[in-house]
Amino acid sequence: MFNKNIITSLEDTADILTKEPAVLFYFSTISCSVGEAFEPKVKNLLLNRFPKIKFFNIDLNMTPKVAAHYSAFVEPTILVFFDGKETIRKSRSIGIYELEEAIKRPYKLIFE
Repeated sequence: MFNKNIITSLEDTADILTKEPAVLFYFSTISCSVGEAFEPKVKNLLLNRFPKIKFFNIDLNMTPKVAAHYSAFVEPTILVFFDGKETIRKSRSIGIYELEEAIKRPYKLIFE
């Protein structure tokens, strides 16, 4: 089972997607300095602008089956799900403003 918002199996993702209305999966590795630097910005964005989206970290090296299932082969990769459906996919060079703009409309449609 997932712990501290860290996913370790495909079963975790399936469980999360059935229970949570909005989820962000953050695929990265501990060796990626860009991914490590961007993660707190994403968490802060969710906390301040989109508090109903749950954040989950997925390490590409530790969970290759999960990464392959979601076709997340570069880091960082961000997948946002609303009602269990992948709605947003961003990879590699991601700007925090770009991510905010992508999330804004579907978030408002579901939660406001």
